[in-house]
Amino acid sequence: MKIHVKRLDHVQICIPVGAEDEARAFYTDLLGFTEIEKPETLKANGGLWYQVGDIELHIGVENRDGYNSKSHPAFEVENIDEVRRYLEENGVPTKDEKPIPGVKRFSFRDPFHNRIEFLSRR
Repeated sequence: MKIHVKRLDHVQICIPVGAEDEARAFYTDLLGFTEIEKPETLKANGGLWYQVGDIELHIGVENRDGYNSKSHPAFEVENIDEVRRYLEENGVPTKDEKPIPGVKRFSFRDPFHNRIEFLSRR
């Protein structure tokens, strides 16, 4: 059997337990992502869900002492240079990533040390 994947549905990253307000300040207020309501059956788990383009970003909660993973979601954005300038002007350090032909990209860490990549295809 060959598995046919239709599309990426969601990406999950994690934040420390109880940090939802700080996450909203970053993902809603700074990045402008649209928060969506979690299913009632999952609300007790904590965390947040966002609609980002045609996928969802699920932000779960867990103990994260000293965690600094390379795992990450990558979002294709418009006006990548303006987006990078906006983040840096708002105190978010950005990092050049190794070049990929036809792709302009950079990454940054959210306040919880999750790596996020923004890219633009040329």
